[in-house]
Amino acid sequence: MGRVAEHVYTNPLEISHLEALIEELPANGHVVLLLNDGRSEDGIVCARPSMQVFRDSDENEGINAVVRLERPDVPDWSCYVWLGDIRRVEHLDSVMGSES
Repeated sequence: MGRVAEHVYTNPLEISHLEALIEELPANGHVVLLLNDGRSEDGIVCARPSMQVFRDSDENEGINAVVRLERPDVPDWSCYVWLGDIRRVEHLDSVMGSES
């Protein structure tokens, strides 16, 4: 994945929101991500995301992160979702307590 993101965040409140989302996305957790555009994606979190520095198309530098989802029942399927695009996380299991 490159270092370009459609949206980057510099506002401390927005960055805090990204940090809160990261805490809700443990490795191996089964989640449904409700996105800002009304879509949803569901799957298993491959690894807890981490914030990184990206640049937007105007070369503004800021923070964002990506989470990768997989589905064990569909071996060749995976998707990447920008944390800034997530409105809400729904948990379909109880992995929140630990990562394994």
